[in-house]
Amino acid sequence: MPELRFTRDHEWIRIDGAEARVGITEYAQKQLGDVVYLELPEIGRLVRKGDVFGTIESVKAVSDLFSPMSGEVTEVNTALAERPEGVNADPQGAWMVSLRLADPSEASDLLDDAQYGDLTR
Repeated sequence: MPELRFTRDHEWIRIDGAEARVGITEYAQKQLGDVVYLELPEIGRLVRKGDVFGTIESVKAVSDLFSPMSGEVTEVNTALAERPEGVNADPQGAWMVSLRLADPSEASDLLDDAQYGDLTR
């Protein structure tokens, strides 16, 4: 079963072995307001944990998207990029990129559900 973890920058990552999907949390979406634009990376791009992998624009602000873990971008959710309002409807289900993880042990630095809940209270 995939493991869901969170960053202090309000991204989620759903880890399934050496593969993972990344998106933003419901908390982040509420802070941003209505999302109107997404800029996502090209497939094959290598990212390190903490690297900016794209941007998200809302009616309130433009924010960077940070990679929760290191790896290679193996898939980009082009449907979401074309209709970024999908983030508003289901932020925890609206994945942005898939990664082939370089070092699965990096997950130990991420927050679990309870820790993330404490952070956003």
